Amino acid sequence: ETPLTRLLQDKITSLVIDTILSEDTFTEETNTQSKTFLLYSERDTDKYNELIVPLIYRMINLEELNLHLVVYCEKRFIDDYDLKRNIISHLLQLNKFVFNIQSRLPLNDQAYLSSNEHCQRSFNGFKNNKIISCVNYFPDRKEGHCHIYSYPYPAKYYEYITNNFQDGLFKYVREVSFYDERPFEHELFIKIAKSFPFMEKLTVYNNKPQMNKFDERSKDDNRHLSVIQYPYLRLLDLFDAHDDYAEQFLLEFKTCLPIKLDLHVYFSTLRRVTHNFTC
Repeated sequence: ETPLTRLLQDKITSLVIDTILSEDTFTEETNTQSKTFLLYSERDTDKYNELIVPLIYRMINLEELNLHLVVYCEKRFIDDYDLKRNIISHLLQLNKFVFNIQSRLPLNDQAYLSSNEHCQRSFNGFKNNKIISCVNYFPDRKEGHCHIYSYPYPAKYYEYITNNFQDGLFKYVREVSFYDERPFEHELFIKIAKSFPFMEKLTVYNNKPQMNKFDERSKDDNRHLSVIQYPYLRLLDLFDAHDDYAEQFLLEFKTCLPIKLDLHVYFSTLRRVTHNFTC
């Protein structure tokens, strides 16, 4: 036993790890006596059961736990059942649990796939803050996504918003991305502007054209009255988006953007949307 080992075991009561998870992330000397533990990783990991769960098993004195993870699963999403069985039941002194967990699952003709409604209902008896869940399936990618988080949402990033996005106020979020295999309509962007009032970066991944486009000259469509404003937006990335979304953001009767904005878009898209820069 070294002096450093004794320090890790006896002196540190709060441990924060911001890392790419691997076999070498945690060792036997990783402090397991901490009362506060935050684990943050933006990269996908398939080592949830091999690395993270065993570590938490050893941290029996935890009073506060923060998990921010993206997990690649084989058979089922990480849901309330998993959190209760693998985490909460082992931490008897835990009184605060904040989490933001995205789990991804390959679609391989599973007999049962959890629905968004079922996943949300499963958290009704969860002894924590309000829990939000969002389940989506993407046939083209042959992949399912499940996003569960405690609310209020503490992170600065909210990734892969879909058409199933629920209302809420996310005042700490600065970077947002969209992804879906169904088109995004004007009403969703209105909702996003209200939910993320301080958003600075927005990325759209969607190659599907909008189905409910409207025209500025239409007298039968009141949506032209709902001009969307993103007052703090600094970067808009449309490289992986259909032309309709460039139109959604660049036409002034749909969206009002700040004067100083970094716009990432193909020149050919810009020419088409602006009719060769005539509008």
